[in-house]
Amino acid sequence: MPERQRLGLIFGGRSTEHEVSVVSAQHVIAAADRERFDVVPIGVTREGLWLSVEETRAALAKPEPPFKKTLRAPAGNEGGMTGPAALRRGIEALEGVDVAFPLVHGTHGEDGTLQGLLELAGIPYVGCGVAASAIGMDKALMKAAFIADGLPVAQHVVVYAGEWEHDPAAGARVVEEQMPYPVFVKPANGGSSVGVSKARDREGLLEAMKTAAACDRKILIERAIEGREVECAVLGNHNPAASPVGEVRYKRDFYDYEAKYLDPATEVIAPADLPREVEERVRQTALRAFRAIDGSGLSRVDFFLRSDGSLIIDEINTIPGFTPASMYPRLWQAAGVSYSELVTRLVDLALEKHRERRIG
Repeated sequence: MPERQRLGLIFGGRSTEHEVSVVSAQHVIAAADRERFDVVPIGVTREGLWLSVEETRAALAKPEPPFKKTLRAPAGNEGGMTGPAALRRGIEALEGVDVAFPLVHGTHGEDGTLQGLLELAGIPYVGCGVAASAIGMDKALMKAAFIADGLPVAQHVVVYAGEWEHDPAAGARVVEEQMPYPVFVKPANGGSSVGVSKARDREGLLEAMKTAAACDRKILIERAIEGREVECAVLGNHNPAASPVGEVRYKRDFYDYEAKYLDPATEVIAPADLPREVEERVRQTALRAFRAIDGSGLSRVDFFLRSDGSLIIDEINTIPGFTPASMYPRLWQAAGVSYSELVTRLVDLALEKHRERRIG
């Protein structure tokens, strides 16, 4: 039997999606093909401390409920190790890893920074590269890339927190001159709807801006779109494939963090009940969005399907939720690809991309 590949699974991190990342990682650890992979778990605490493999395994062994499990610093280092010292531990943990699987959602994981570290280290890694990750994370840049490619996005305004705070009333007038209420206010860089609010009037807009500004210096304000929320998973490098289309239904006012992870009334339907022509249009548009940011490996593209049949792209997620119950794996399962096989395919795509890498 050939020697197994050491698959470095990097998860946790400093973002608000820390617990989601831990849950995804636990499932990948359980599902990875043991005949091919020796899974090396590498956790990152909320403070940014990279744990050793032994510390990570010890942290995972502690009994905590799903979506509440947080990686913590080992005893004696609760004060936190920061800066280069914290990162040095990560570099040490990555030594000997054949291929990395980043599952750090949000800040410092999905935004190109972790991908840049892996590029510098010369380690093949699952998913989008530095530029695609950065664009996919920044909703303002993402929409600019989509518009440049002729893809449909919601009417929106981009503002900076510092400018808004200087004169909130003037900022509100700029928004009101361009679009009617209700509007969604979002941190440009963020995930799982953390910091996102729906504003129905100026008072709500001013409050929503405070919430978003606490999460990011750049804020996206976009017109609320009525429609079914449908999603499509993309898998591949040069010739990516699009999955069947799924749909999310929820009872809350919008698809916020509670609706995504904690509300039992939320339904994830895979595949969705859609006319064949509509499904194909969603799939082809998802592939265009993936190519527009120069995606590779995997992404999930989220849409609004309006009553007139038109599509609006909400966003692209370059490290989508990866529990078996998450939309991305479920859509590929609907296409006949098991969770374990999906992990293997993603690693193969990472190795393929690395072989084609050009330097100089």
